[in-house]
Amino acid sequence: MATTKWAIDPTHSEIGFKVKHMMFSNVSGKFGTFTAEATTEDDNFENAQFDFSADVDSVNTGNTDRDNHLKTVDFFGTEEHGKITFKSTSFKKNSDEDYTLIGDLTIKGTTKPVTLAVEFGGIAKDPWGNTKAGFSATGKLNRKDFGLTWNAALETGGVLVSEEVKLVIDVQFVKQ
Repeated sequence: MATTKWAIDPTHSEIGFKVKHMMFSNVSGKFGTFTAEATTEDDNFENAQFDFSADVDSVNTGNTDRDNHLKTVDFFGTEEHGKITFKSTSFKKNSDEDYTLIGDLTIKGTTKPVTLAVEFGGIAKDPWGNTKAGFSATGKLNRKDFGLTWNAALETGGVLVSEEVKLVIDVQFVKQ
């Protein structure tokens, strides 16, 4: 059976996350350096395989002090665990645009299954003749499941950083 390889277009893709700060506002961040590829049966993305890797040192929340803290052993521990990886185990079509992506996510040396809701934007040729496919994915995880346990108690009760992390992913793939 013929397969088609797709490579991520990093200039038109964003791998982001949101986490509640002080229990009432969101802080957003993203990874600036990442790679991903998809393997499909022809142009049909049903049952596609996805592989992803992000350079944890490229984390950017718009605040250098916070980014540097995220790189320490309190959170990602980039010296020992420089990459976040994802390998899909299932990509199922629910409707023409809605899919469910399940895979193994590895953060800080811990691998756990995660489920993402994926919206397939479609396939089109760009003005230079490249065939592209677009996806938006969302999901959530508990950061403590991956050993990211640092926190601080607030005087008013609650904690500084939520355990729940929302994933917000928008990607374009280029047919190879």
